[in-house]
Amino acid sequence: MARHLITSALPYINGIKHLGNMVGSMLPADVYSRYLRQRGHEVLYICATDEHGTPAELAAKEAGQSVAAFCAEQHDKQKAIYEGFGLRFDYFGRSSSRENVELTQRFARKLHENGFIEERAIRQVYSIADERFLPDRYIVGTCPHCGYDKARGDQCENCTRVLDPTDLIEARSAISGSGELEVRETKHLFLLQSKLQHEVERWIDESSAEWPTLASSIARKWLTEGLQDRAITRDLDWGVPVPADVWPELAADGKVFYVWFDAPIEYIGATKEWSDQAPDERDYTSWWYEADDVRYTEFMAKDNVPFHSVMFPATQIGTREPWKKVDFLKAFNWLNYYGGKFSTSQRRGIFTDAALELLPADYWRYFLIANAPESDDTSFTWELFSSSVNKDLADTLGNFVNRVLSFSRKRFGDDVPAGAEAGAAEQKLGEEIAGLLAEYEGHMEALQFRKAAASLRALWSAGNSYLEEKAPWLEIKTDKDAAALTLRTAMNLIHLYSVVSEPFIPASAQVMRGAFSLENDTAQWVSPEEAKALASVPAGTPFTVPPVLFAKISEDDLESYRERFGGDDEA
Repeated sequence: MARHLITSALPYINGIKHLGNMVGSMLPADVYSRYLRQRGHEVLYICATDEHGTPAELAAKEAGQSVAAFCAEQHDKQKAIYEGFGLRFDYFGRSSSRENVELTQRFARKLHENGFIEERAIRQVYSIADERFLPDRYIVGTCPHCGYDKARGDQCENCTRVLDPTDLIEARSAISGSGELEVRETKHLFLLQSKLQHEVERWIDESSAEWPTLASSIARKWLTEGLQDRAITRDLDWGVPVPADVWPELAADGKVFYVWFDAPIEYIGATKEWSDQAPDERDYTSWWYEADDVRYTEFMAKDNVPFHSVMFPATQIGTREPWKKVDFLKAFNWLNYYGGKFSTSQRRGIFTDAALELLPADYWRYFLIANAPESDDTSFTWELFSSSVNKDLADTLGNFVNRVLSFSRKRFGDDVPAGAEAGAAEQKLGEEIAGLLAEYEGHMEALQFRKAAASLRALWSAGNSYLEEKAPWLEIKTDKDAAALTLRTAMNLIHLYSVVSEPFIPASAQVMRGAFSLENDTAQWVSPEEAKALASVPAGTPFTVPPVLFAKISEDDLESYRERFGGDDEA
């Protein structure tokens, strides 16, 4: 079995994330991690809060807190929400950790030794009103490419184009709002990406054949435009300090590393945090350094792809050390809200804390993965959400579980009935289930989540079709053993569903599995051949009828959601 290292883009620290952020990174990574664990693979799923950079300082200032206190509080809040969504990280770290500081400085030293970092005098925007140099994200204005009037000085949130602050039209300070800006000379460190262009191109040629088109096309677009040397230090009070032993003048000036330099290194840093908690049992280098037996998969939205597919690999390559680089980069388009963007900064759309207040995590997990924006941008609407929950979860799965177990207990008691031997209908069902499960496995292995959700839904539907065909409520009137066979088969389907649904709806899957009193019962994967027999729950097994798995969303519920969060009139 391969060892699987999985990371999802680090959620930024400046507030609770929206559902678009969740579906574009952490949730699919969790679904995939759970699936691999069920298949018996060794998996390490690492994530962390991204705590450096301008927005952290601005958010802390707005909250009236020190940056350190703000980041610590927000880390705990975000971690609690992700636990509420059932995200099962092996470790959820912080980019401000000692481990990440040490590793970032190590990377910088190695890049410098190898001639890939250079100190340059540059002209930078200075705010007269604020009496300080402004890092790129402290400057906002109108994007020259798309006209978006809230573009930041490093990247336009709307069109994702990478910018320099001087590109902005009507630029102003994000601190004071003042447009009284001038350009002055200062010194910064530059990562000489231009010297690494050919090595990065060669690496992408060798590595990206399996990547989704979205990821590989973005990477190649950057390469086609030519890699530019990039400033990797900023004038901020909060960040990884430039090491004084190499750059004493810059260290004395308080320069810190650019957030996009240290944030990807935090994947390694968080793994070291995890390792340092149990140093006798864990070794982070076995996952990251000369780790040829590790398959590394990254999950992120499309705006993060340039940094992960080009800048971070360039950084790794330039150290001349054998750091593990990504094998498969799974990128996602946007999840929109009624045609407009979810936005953390503008508080538009459903945010993760509010989502968990409304409904259990599994409702959201299933809907988001079943509608993941893989090939195109997709749009969240309350109407689509309620339809998915009501039809797929409540009617197709939840109702099947409830009516099978309730009817069997009413007519046969609290143990799985024996009844007749399996016949032609059960053999046909087993073949269908095996085929659908094989499809499901194939889609999960290929990280095609919408297709995997469709196969899972088809598995649930197969049980309903079988139940309607056999009609045990009619069979029992003339052939009690035939009715018992149907119900026993249906109960085995419920147990199978509890296993194969676990990556998508883990809490509900546990409830389904817990309905049966089986010794040492786990969510260990069932192969299509094993599933065909439909015999994991033998006759005589005690069972209970769980509460309703999924409550339907009513029209009154929908109206209240639209009133609170807005609907199509907000687009």
